Amino acid sequence: MIIELILVGIFIGTMSGFFGIGGGMILVPILLVIGFDIKDAIGISIIQMVFSSVFGSYLNHKKGSLIVGEGIFVGFGGFVGGYIGGYVTQYISDVVLQALFFGLLLFALFRLFFSKNHEDDSQTKSLSKALLFVIGLVIGVFAITLGIGGSIILTPLLVGLLHYPIKKAVSAGLFFVAFSSVAGMISRLSSGTIDFQNGLVVAIASLVGVTMGIWLKDHVNSKNHKMALLALYVFAIMMLVKKIWL
Repeated sequence: MIIELILVGIFIGTMSGFFGIGGGMILVPILLVIGFDIKDAIGISIIQMVFSSVFGSYLNHKKGSLIVGEGIFVGFGGFVGGYIGGYVTQYISDVVLQALFFGLLLFALFRLFFSKNHEDDSQTKSLSKALLFVIGLVIGVFAITLGIGGSIILTPLLVGLLHYPIKKAVSAGLFFVAFSSVAGMISRLSSGTIDFQNGLVVAIASLVGVTMGIWLKDHVNSKNHKMALLALYVFAIMMLVKKIWL
């Protein structure tokens, strides 16, 4: 099991760095297939997201692709929402969690598919700081409840509604995950509903993958990057369908 978790961690870390996701949208279905129940899988996912998002955001900032700016307000909202979401999970049934997760993946796939590519910042829109905080709060609650970082909701919104270039949206999405996942881990640990031992194995292994993923992100064009992200959503949906219905 340890070897499987290490390999999964490296794979998820690569996906996290390349797509700017916490990794939960892929990690949770994989853990379900391996044999973990939904709530343990969510706990492991949250720990992994803390490691990969903080390290990945550091690397993105160092490379100049992460501009903190207004993202800090979305992040603070995500922290508050993530803390609340960590407590909510234990009161929701596994069936409801899986249904919410499935619906979220479909939304992200639809929103990103119909978004246009923006290669620069010239058309990037802005929102008030208060609204950015509220957006982060809502996404944080919803995301941590499902064991994901929230960037699969935020990144399509940044690209489709605020006209962010996809690579900068990906970096901003991973930065958001750092806030929501840290808060989610704190609240889950305080309520005793987290598998820290297995989570740490996956999380440490994911750091290797994050480094590779960010390198890959910087060496592909935006169009191919978007197509790969769409393929990732389809893959996650197929895995979840297999778990629920087959």
